[in-house]
Amino acid sequence: MTGFNAAQLTRRLLCALPMAALALAPLQAQAKYPDKPVKMILPFGPGGVADVTSRILADRLEKKLGQRFIIENMPGPGGINAARAVTTAVPDGYTIGLITNGTAISVAAFKKLPFDPLKDFEMISGLGQFNLLLAVDANSKYKTVKDFIADVDANPGKLNIGAIVVGSTQDLGAELLKSSANLNVSIVPFKNSPDVLVSLLRNDVQMVVDFPPALKGQVTAGKLRVLASTGPKREPDMKDVPTVAEVVPGYEVTSWNGVFAPKGVPNEVVDTLGKAMKEVLADPEVKAQFEKVGVEAHSSSPQELIDRTTSDIKKWNAVIDKAGIERK
Repeated sequence: MTGFNAAQLTRRLLCALPMAALALAPLQAQAKYPDKPVKMILPFGPGGVADVTSRILADRLEKKLGQRFIIENMPGPGGINAARAVTTAVPDGYTIGLITNGTAISVAAFKKLPFDPLKDFEMISGLGQFNLLLAVDANSKYKTVKDFIADVDANPGKLNIGAIVVGSTQDLGAELLKSSANLNVSIVPFKNSPDVLVSLLRNDVQMVVDFPPALKGQVTAGKLRVLASTGPKREPDMKDVPTVAEVVPGYEVTSWNGVFAPKGVPNEVVDTLGKAMKEVLADPEVKAQFEKVGVEAHSSSPQELIDRTTSDIKKWNAVIDKAGIERK
């Protein structure tokens, strides 16, 4: 076998170097996620519970992962605009979104949506959960939910429950109470929480169903009395306030938020964000910040978020059907 002389060997080595460089290039170019700012799209305007908690999360993720997490508010009916902005984005992990129990309600409340969260969302992790409160005027004769139910039974068709917007979590929470306790009562919808409270204080409605931040000021001022919370267990800061389920077995309404990405996003993105969110949401300081707005910080696996969405879609479909609410 004839050997290579020095000149031939040098030429072959020089030819091989570009090939080796090309082979290494993809490995060098594949930077660890995230290597640029991440946009997080919310289906709500600024200032609400979801916005506040998402900004706390974004701030902590920036510190943990070393890139900016930018909140973009994109409110609109059924969360359609925000969901579409995420699902049509490049599935590279640099556009993510907020899924909520409101997303599940939208699936149940709309005849047709331009997205399916169970098919078009890559679930990442839960973010937080929070409950509704049932409240009455502080001067009301009702001291408990049982008192209210007894009065409805004694005066069928004469009492009203106030809540915002037909199809909202508050409205459907009231409808679920109506059907679960078999109440002959009217659910009166209002544009916003302040209007609901004015109506309660005028005795146009005898009870309201709303989130803690909407009621907190009036409760603190001594104008409202909280009768119950809608979660599976008593609120940590209201241990003396029972759950509705203590009077109406099986009743539960829990609002929740989570984070998702477009379908097809790399596993690395799901794993990186999921792990970072779990660590952030376990931080006592973050938990305390969430509790100030009535939210329990709560991470989850992607499958747990899928299961929760599936369960809520089924639940609210049944409530909407029973209430006879026309789908949009």
